[in-house]
Amino acid sequence: MVAQIAQRTAIYLSAGVICLMCGFPLYWMVLTSLKPDAEIIQAVPTFFTWQAHLDAYQRLFTQTRFLTYFINSITVAGSATLLTILVAVLAAYGITRFRFRGREAVAGTMLFTYMFAPIMIVVPFYILMRSVGLVNSHLGLILSYTTFSLPFSMWMLRSFFQSIPLELEEAAMIDGASRPRAVALIIVPLALPGVIAVSIFTFIVAWNDYLFARVLIGADQLKTLPVGIQDLYESTVTDWGMVMAAGVMITIPALVFFVAVQRYLVSGWGAGAIKG
Repeated sequence: MVAQIAQRTAIYLSAGVICLMCGFPLYWMVLTSLKPDAEIIQAVPTFFTWQAHLDAYQRLFTQTRFLTYFINSITVAGSATLLTILVAVLAAYGITRFRFRGREAVAGTMLFTYMFAPIMIVVPFYILMRSVGLVNSHLGLILSYTTFSLPFSMWMLRSFFQSIPLELEEAAMIDGASRPRAVALIIVPLALPGVIAVSIFTFIVAWNDYLFARVLIGADQLKTLPVGIQDLYESTVTDWGMVMAAGVMITIPALVFFVAVQRYLVSGWGAGAIKG
């Protein structure tokens, strides 16, 4: 009994330490965004303030193009997520439901692109985008995120589709449903945890990316948040309160999205690892 209590106490203490290590940077970011400038730059840091205000957020929205960057990021990340899900569902369904020569080879090489770091493919990707006239456009950025996220997304959804009995789809088609209707009403709802896990993965990749956005986007009005905030940080006089306020605003959408569907993410990644 004593050993069990000690073990449980150790587990809770370890979990508490991990939560503190992960949560303190977020707390410090929020606190700094609310502090007066004098408290931010003082030599002895304070871990609480009695003079909290929202001036940094006001400056962020009135003196910078943050709102433009925010809308651009939402547009690009959302479009890349929808496009990735659409293509990944169709590709994974085709690989698992149709027999053709080289099917297993195609499935086995889906993750081949992940052998290379993004920095290794960004230059040829830029040349390709320039040749088709998609440099300095959101469409080129959306296609780059879709290209990078698609292999992992197809692999994950392939595992889910393999676990769905073929008889369910055949029964729907016997009852008069077309194949697209059967996929939309039978297959996709059953693979919903995988679809949501794929959407989270793609959204986070697109939302946080700096490399492709920096290389492909030059116009200030087309920049996404990572690039826009980096430029704000590299300004002549760094306004740390405003930079931290921008960090808080960047974190909120991804955090809300993750919390809303976290149970699907856990079940989706776990099931995708053991199925198939």
